[in-house]
Amino acid sequence: MFGRKHKITSDISTLIGADTEITGDIQFSGGLRVDGRVCGSVVSTGGKPHSLLVLSEQGVIEGKIKVPYIIINGTVRGPVHSDESLELQPAAKITGDIFYKTIKMHQGAVVEGKMIRNDASQPEKLITYVAPKEEPKEPQDKQS
Repeated sequence: MFGRKHKITSDISTLIGADTEITGDIQFSGGLRVDGRVCGSVVSTGGKPHSLLVLSEQGVIEGKIKVPYIIINGTVRGPVHSDESLELQPAAKITGDIFYKTIKMHQGAVVEGKMIRNDASQPEKLITYVAPKEEPKEPQDKQS
């Protein structure tokens, strides 16, 4: 309904500090805040349905992101997949395609890639029927 806002209930339980660089994929559940650099994929596991990733202004992720709730204010080089909510704050810089259900984009955020809305209510295949063209009818001669 109008005016109803869904609040993300995940607490940040893991922090990757500003002076930390991780090379490799990260799987997490709950909340993850990245202030440092991650060279690899960041994916939430099925442990908690409300997993949240927060990428701070100085944070960098070079790889795929697949998390239901995402807030980005840093740099991403790779595709971003959000099954629920994606927020791009003013310092966000994304080089890669974005797949989202709902998005909030602040002035100043930059996206170099496609933005593709995921809508589960749409059918996977859309079939269009095109009627065959009717051939023009020849005028009938009137015989008396």
